[in-house]
Amino acid sequence: MTLETWQRWREHATAEGLGFSPAPEYQVFPTRERPLKPYAAAARAALETRELVRRLEPDVVVNDVLTLATNMAAELEDRPRATLVPHFYPPSAPGLPPFGIGALPPRTRLGRAAWKLLTRQTERGVERGRQELNGTRERVGLPPLERAYGGISADLCVVGAFPQLEYPRAWPPGVHVTGPLMWEPPFGDVELPPGEEPLVLVAPSTSQDPRQRLLRAALEGLAGLPVRVLATYNRRPPPDPVEVPANARLVEWVSYSRTMPHADIVICHGGHGTMARALACGAAVLAVPAAGDMGENAARLGWSGAGLGLPNRFLGAATLRLAVRRLLEDGSYRARARSIAEWSNGHDGPAGAAELVEAFGASPAPNSKTPATLDH
Repeated sequence: MTLETWQRWREHATAEGLGFSPAPEYQVFPTRERPLKPYAAAARAALETRELVRRLEPDVVVNDVLTLATNMAAELEDRPRATLVPHFYPPSAPGLPPFGIGALPPRTRLGRAAWKLLTRQTERGVERGRQELNGTRERVGLPPLERAYGGISADLCVVGAFPQLEYPRAWPPGVHVTGPLMWEPPFGDVELPPGEEPLVLVAPSTSQDPRQRLLRAALEGLAGLPVRVLATYNRRPPPDPVEVPANARLVEWVSYSRTMPHADIVICHGGHGTMARALACGAAVLAVPAAGDMGENAARLGWSGAGLGLPNRFLGAATLRLAVRRLLEDGSYRARARSIAEWSNGHDGPAGAAELVEAFGASPAPNSKTPATLDH
């Protein structure tokens, strides 16, 4: 097995016993230099990655939903292709709101009509994406696709999310929701605040909120509550001094896998990895979305009953305190989180995903022209 990804992960990949190949890295965001446009970068990377696929002759190529280059490289070499979606499944379905806007499934006829109308608008963006991808496919010598979401394999798609947070839908053939596929860099234990009160872990995003607004609001809002607070700034020191109350500890970094099993509540920005780890450990979650898919994640969290979402525009010490008190006083949230954790303990997401990929690779001619038949 060979992992192609950025150089920064080489040490971790080799420590797990994997083969490693550095992925092409390009500047694709606007700068004063001359960066490549995203699809231009994908075309260039596909041709470079094709050489790796040709050399390895793999039985299966698994691409992340965002790594279009790998998918196209495998198709150029006529290799079976599977896709990992490490979050909720993005293609929409009849009756559901468009993915990514943080909306809930409709409960009334009016709601269904509203989401249907909005979906027509968002489908224009999906169609534009299909056309842009087909333009890229043409650049590397591949034929156009009629279907949308061409970066997702039509044969095998592994969705690394909790099914309890996926909205009910008719799943396409070959799509399997295995549960989260969690991994983190190794790190030791961190001393917890002393006492027997409920433990609240404050785990901000490592890429958002540069002024640490969530961290500040949590430390101020939870001061004086009958809780213990363990907060981390995730190696992004706050630009201004932060007052740490008597019931809290502020640390540089924590291991989520080692710390979250002790937590009753996890406060985060709603990144899928952090949220999934917390639920797998049985902790209720308070999500304060900052950007990207975090609003969608927070909506799914609230819909599942395992936590609450607090809109970022309403974030403050008082509002955060009220939300945490609700999670503490209403036992249904933690009970729901524990039930998801029990399901997780009985359903090994990584093992399930590996079994699907192995069965796919062993099936006769498992490529885009001959769909594999796998049971859900």
